[in-house]
Amino acid sequence: MTRTVPRTGKPTLKTIADLTGLAITTVSRALGNAPQISEATRKRVHEVAGEIGYLPDRAAQRLKTGRTNVISVLLDPHEEILGFGTSLIHGLARALQSTPYHLIVTPSFIEGGNVDAVNYIIRNGMADGLILSRTEPFDPRVRLLLENGFPFVTHGRTEFTTPHAYVDFDNFAFAYQAVRRLIAKGRQRVTIIPPPRRLTFSQHMLHGFMTAVREVGVAYEIPETVDLDCPADQIRDHIRRRMAGAGAPDGLVCPGEVSALATITGMSDCDLGLGVEYDIVAKQTSHLLTQIQPKVETIYEDLTAAGEAMGHLLLRRIAGEDAAELHMLQAPQLGFPAP
Repeated sequence: MTRTVPRTGKPTLKTIADLTGLAITTVSRALGNAPQISEATRKRVHEVAGEIGYLPDRAAQRLKTGRTNVISVLLDPHEEILGFGTSLIHGLARALQSTPYHLIVTPSFIEGGNVDAVNYIIRNGMADGLILSRTEPFDPRVRLLLENGFPFVTHGRTEFTTPHAYVDFDNFAFAYQAVRRLIAKGRQRVTIIPPPRRLTFSQHMLHGFMTAVREVGVAYEIPETVDLDCPADQIRDHIRRRMAGAGAPDGLVCPGEVSALATITGMSDCDLGLGVEYDIVAKQTSHLLTQIQPKVETIYEDLTAAGEAMGHLLLRRIAGEDAAELHMLQAPQLGFPAP
């Protein structure tokens, strides 16, 4: 049965109490999932609250509990990863859907001082927990959060000795498997569009790349003038210039879909065919690349799953669990065709 709310205003605890015949204090405890209230009563109260569109007064809750019921997501906008923020937030929403927490997204710009954004959230009590991405080895944001004992989870690792909660993708394995695949396809000289050197995952990825090339002894190069954060046209122009020179690579590792598409465009400008004169192994975070360029071999990073894992870990951290136990390393999902 669908219940309607009286036209006197938004639903309140009293509205639910009137509809259920329960005391207001019982309704309040049931909505808070108090163990003293029977499961049947809690279920009934939640169902009525959902039917009439009841939302708790967050200001009153904060005064009573000291909590904001807000999770803040600090995102660093960058064009390389298609749908990065959307996928991450989708996963976070899954983790938080049955909780009282709301998500607030705060854009993080390096030139604007993203440490200031973290400090603002902590100082003003804007959230109960924080999610942040694209970590550095000694990330000043992480240092600040650790010093203040503020619950957080990072997408990416750091090199701090103090443990903290994180979810990361195994970029060592990604680069290692990508190079091994290119070598298996007969490529003689491999290269990579590296992530910015300041980011922790750049170290992991380059370590995996170098481990693979040293095991086999294949020729390689790592460009110094272009990286994953460069605009697509800059990556395209770099590829175009490099392929016009001597000893050009024929196997390329692209840690993102935009860099792969830019690389293919640069190669096409040089009249070089994918799967003929060269091959690419790219990291894929959406299904766009393989639909546009099915000859590109891919390794998948599931950002939605990462977001969901981060949400669950953050809830556990807010509840007081030891950060040393709260971490996850995602394995690459190889998309190579069967031999």
